[in-house]
Amino acid sequence: MKIINMLSSADKVKGQGVGSAYLEQVALVENGLKNQFEVKINSNKKGDIMHYHTIDLKHYLKAIVSKKPVNLGYVHFLPETIDGSIKLPKPFRKVFDSYIISFYKKMDYLVTVNPYFIDLLEAHGLDRSKINYIPNYVSSNKFHPLEKNIIRNGKERFKIYDNDFVVLGVGQVQTRKGVMDFIDLAKKNPDKTFVWAGGFSFGAITDGYQELKEVVNNPPVNVKFLGIIDRKEMNLIYNIADVLFMPSYSELFPMAILEAMSVGTPILLRDLDIYHAILDGYYLKGDCLNSFNTIINQLSYDKNYYNEAKEMSKLGSVFYSKDHVLEQWHDLYNQLCLESRVSNE
Repeated sequence: MKIINMLSSADKVKGQGVGSAYLEQVALVENGLKNQFEVKINSNKKGDIMHYHTIDLKHYLKAIVSKKPVNLGYVHFLPETIDGSIKLPKPFRKVFDSYIISFYKKMDYLVTVNPYFIDLLEAHGLDRSKINYIPNYVSSNKFHPLEKNIIRNGKERFKIYDNDFVVLGVGQVQTRKGVMDFIDLAKKNPDKTFVWAGGFSFGAITDGYQELKEVVNNPPVNVKFLGIIDRKEMNLIYNIADVLFMPSYSELFPMAILEAMSVGTPILLRDLDIYHAILDGYYLKGDCLNSFNTIINQLSYDKNYYNEAKEMSKLGSVFYSKDHVLEQWHDLYNQLCLESRVSNE
């Protein structure tokens, strides 16, 4: 039986989508491909495939000496996508950006969660033929619709009135997530409740930390910052919400979108190019505060419009189903094992 060694530190920092993606991918492979592959986690032993989920320095060094197995790297971000996430002095940021690309170049193959980034990786000097696209995935056992009484109790727990129209934001509190736009929209809609699930996972080096910290500490009366929520509780949060609103300025493929889809919660996103190839037909889109405001209000009073948005979300969940994503991992892992065997004969 072939061995896949999953190497990651993604679950050490709470509130990161990368950590959620890692846990879901490992569980998917462990359960779905257990008859073909044995999965090890952060093992010191070599596997037939060394699957690097994070770009730790120790992983970089391991990749340098791991000649025989296939090194497979997971692309969760690029230098372009961490703008607005963390703030580092320019010399350190330049080194960090170079390190990111150098790490990817140490891999034999790469997997990106969004096909949009294949062109960007190629522009950084990566071989396009060695880059694969496989989307993120979430388990419907973990994210699914709940009964009305459970939702009602959940609202009571978070001090949300049962009849409130709840607009949910999810992610780390940082500039690129569009938190200030979320706040501005809340100010335009005092009759609605705005809830943000997520916190400062990177502390004071978070981009815009001082301004954002002030807002978190002194939000408008109709805004609730819940802080970092344990992933086991996020299913309840999505069920409480009437719409997931993510005004991010840059993303790859947020796990929150897949999680909300699995619940059937309507989704409103900023109209970013990166979403077109992976989400068209499954979400509502806006490009400014006024368009967001119009859509949010129509969702709140137009039942037919709301139900259409709900069906769009459900369709997205079907497309990114377990079987669909598992088949892609099955094909890639088998391809890599075959190529590794041929190259070592």
